[in-house]
Amino acid sequence: MRRTLYCGHLRKEHAGQTVVLEGWVNRRRDLGGLIFIDLRDREGLAQVVVSPEASCFAEADRLRSEWVVRVEGKVQLRPADQVNPRLATGAVEVIAERLEVLAEAKTPPFPIDAGWRGEEDQQVSEEVRLKNRVVDLRRKRLHQNLRLRHQVITAIYSFLDGEGFISVETPYLTRSTPEGARDFLVPSRLEPGHFYALPQSPQLFKQMLMVAGYDRYFQIARCFRDEDLRADRQPDFTQLDIEMSFVTQDDIIALNERLAAHILRETKGLELTLPFPRLSYAEAMNRYGSDKPDLRFGLELQEVTEVFKGGEFRAFAAAETVKALVVPSLLSRREIEELEAIAKSKGAAGLAWARYEQAALSGGIARFIPPNLPQMLQLSEGQTLLFVAGPWRKTVECLGAVRLELGKRLGLIEPGYRFLWVVDFPLLEWDEEASRWTYMHHPFTSPNLDDLHLLDTDPGKVRAYAYDFVLNGSEIGGGSIRIHRRELQERMFALLGISAEEAQQKFGFLLEALSYGAPPHGGIAWGLDRFVAHLAGEESIREVIAFPKNKEGKETLTGAPAPVDEVQLAAVGLAIRSKV
Repeated sequence: MRRTLYCGHLRKEHAGQTVVLEGWVNRRRDLGGLIFIDLRDREGLAQVVVSPEASCFAEADRLRSEWVVRVEGKVQLRPADQVNPRLATGAVEVIAERLEVLAEAKTPPFPIDAGWRGEEDQQVSEEVRLKNRVVDLRRKRLHQNLRLRHQVITAIYSFLDGEGFISVETPYLTRSTPEGARDFLVPSRLEPGHFYALPQSPQLFKQMLMVAGYDRYFQIARCFRDEDLRADRQPDFTQLDIEMSFVTQDDIIALNERLAAHILRETKGLELTLPFPRLSYAEAMNRYGSDKPDLRFGLELQEVTEVFKGGEFRAFAAAETVKALVVPSLLSRREIEELEAIAKSKGAAGLAWARYEQAALSGGIARFIPPNLPQMLQLSEGQTLLFVAGPWRKTVECLGAVRLELGKRLGLIEPGYRFLWVVDFPLLEWDEEASRWTYMHHPFTSPNLDDLHLLDTDPGKVRAYAYDFVLNGSEIGGGSIRIHRRELQERMFALLGISAEEAQQKFGFLLEALSYGAPPHGGIAWGLDRFVAHLAGEESIREVIAFPKNKEGKETLTGAPAPVDEVQLAAVGLAIRSKV
């Protein structure tokens, strides 16, 4: 017997045909002497019926969930009252004539059959699921997520090939370079005491490909960063990496908008309206308290600093910035305290408040609020005012976090996909701990040429040719126009406190490449895992990765990371001094 089609592909037109199906027993039922088997493969379920007269009845009688079987039989239409409209195969069934057990299976640690029947999966802890990932991956939800991931990647290749891009692989074993996170280091056996680093991104290699004249490059690249984990981070992750020559920032943004529109059309059947909105970094922070704002709801931050200047409320009168949120409901004291805890977790001194009811402000700091504020903010009956004051960046970020929480609690977030570009980022930011300027994106980002005269005198005001691609409040991509002249790159290194000697040691290969005539170039990298998670409606990128790490960075399925024996360590010139 050889499989003739997938279980999930059975349809009415197959009635009368003899078929061979292979798959897993999703569920087995005994009804009135007949045995009903829901047989499952990656495409869906098919109902198999085994009668007591069938030669394979005894074999079918011993089947259990998740056994792997092969079935041969004739397809027939189900009686009208037995059609299952929840299944694509629900109008037909297979009358078994032969059945072969290919593999028996022990009882799985949690049920996985419900999703395939169109029902909701049983809730299981993530730790149990990841430890038993092979079983977990059998669930329909995971099958759909990984299929969607495949469709996204297929759409990317199709679109970029049509735009003249060339896919080029770059090394996994390279040298350590500063890119914002800790490197994963790999000791060299042939050169004891020397180390490779797994790439945080293919940044320098793709720039050198531009210098080499490849003009349009892309790669579905594996990247590695030894950083603390969150729902949208993994130590090893996948990004779509793109670089282009002889382009401006607008060229790169336009191409990526067309790419996003192509992907949504191919995978979701949706048509996006282009171009996507753009906000400057300053505007995004001032209006939404985030450089990756979620535009699926309003609730914008309001500027009220000047209203409180010289007032009685000293904490606000002397503050650099005072921001307000107008909440479209009357919040209870408990709700306000919970929101204050969120603001404080982000560094706010507190969360001030007042209620607007019966055309007057009451509660909280109401007595300190200038009388013209309700009219200025166009307050309506039954609203709550929330305030944060302090240094500009901390103030907007803290109230921005409160805004996001209110969006969820009040059901303000609309369904759909809202894309956005954030542009005009500062090139540099001040590192208080190190008492020096550091890069906001990476040290290869080009300053805005209109601000070049400020680079030595007022570097904090220099804008970058940098842009972030945002979807539903998540940064799914980031890029920049690169520095393509050696003298400007050396000037940037010096500004960052990197000496000429250190620059030559760490980046000599890049500087040398730039010396041979580099075209103006730029690019972007998408976090592919994050992007697919958004399309799949998942909160965590672990749900769209086949074998992810858990929240502690461990792969519980295989037990990685794991100890290695002393012989392996000695081969690379290492020894463990102490074990924690």
